[in-house]
Amino acid sequence: MEFKGRQTKMQDRVHQFDGIRNFRDFGGYEVAGGRTIMTGRLYRSAQFGEATVADIEALGRLNIRVQADLRRPDERERHGHAWPVEGVRVLSSTKGRAKEAPHVRFLSEVAVDAPMAHQWMIEYYQAAPYKPQHVDLFSEWFSALVELQPEQAAVVNCAAGKDRTGILCALTHYALGADRDTIVADYELTNDAADVAERLPEMARMFNAHIGKSHAEEVYHPFVGVSVGFLEAAMAQIEKQSGSVDAYLEETLGIGSDQRQKLEQNFLI
Repeated sequence: MEFKGRQTKMQDRVHQFDGIRNFRDFGGYEVAGGRTIMTGRLYRSAQFGEATVADIEALGRLNIRVQADLRRPDERERHGHAWPVEGVRVLSSTKGRAKEAPHVRFLSEVAVDAPMAHQWMIEYYQAAPYKPQHVDLFSEWFSALVELQPEQAAVVNCAAGKDRTGILCALTHYALGADRDTIVADYELTNDAADVAERLPEMARMFNAHIGKSHAEEVYHPFVGVSVGFLEAAMAQIEKQSGSVDAYLEETLGIGSDQRQKLEQNFLI
């Protein structure tokens, strides 16, 4: 089943910070049955390693009590976590350690063009829902949401807040009854929230300098922004491997009908 996709700015969702990118509220969407996902309860973000004092104070006002940090152990060690997260339940995994980021290894190859980069990301998205560290953290995220108290919030992040985070947010939306156009609208908002068009030239220069290459800018777009086809690939693989997204939630993540009912009670109005 394909995503139709739609362009929706919704810039009022985006929270502006000094040292945190792509932080936004992914509630507020209408779902099945005419209900709406609450705002101020579910957030998504890039990593917090460069958060300023002012950023940390602002985070403290959001009443976040659960953080799912989807970064690998080496990423957490390399970039740190400036947010002290007092009183926050932090979910992370010791699995998946790598000496070098997988996409950096790929980009360091002798010849890489834009179609190859796009296909690399397609294959990453196909594998991501079944990586052991992601299965563990995705499951823990949903279990933590079920236990969250009214008025308390949760945030999910990875390094850039777009791929691993994008998949988990899509699954969260799906579990709460969002349709696929809504899921895509939130997913695509990364391209605006992270200023991808403006940042791409500089990011390409930085990547090329880091790995000693001269790849064209378009080679880097899949690693800076998002494309609907990536999320399509993840969801299609879930449907192929598990039979359906519902089966994946229940059989792989352990989120059955009882838990989903509790999620709806906790996050829908």
